[in-house]
Amino acid sequence: MDPNGPKPTHNPYLEDARMIRVQQWVMSSLAVTTILHLSVGLILAAMFLPNPSLASEIGLTIIAGAFGAIAVVAALAIHKKPLASWWVVAGFVVPTAVGLFLVLR
Repeated sequence: MDPNGPKPTHNPYLEDARMIRVQQWVMSSLAVTTILHLSVGLILAAMFLPNPSLASEIGLTIIAGAFGAIAVVAALAIHKKPLASWWVVAGFVVPTAVGLFLVLR
């Protein structure tokens, strides 16, 4: 034993905080990828409708954008951040714009 180099003390609060942070990141990434897969599925459904009408294609892409916004809100809620954010707008606009581009081309 070296008196000039004592053994580091065990701090359970620091380890708990790290564990909570890791759990939040794992939970939010799983939630976001799951919900975004649903959003992509709705865009694919709009692209491959058997009897497509313009209203149904646009409606499905708007619903896909809503699920994109829900994915962002879920991540913000898991990390305990304010839900009113520009990321929510981006979560709606990006899937909607990509879906409309793919469906209406």
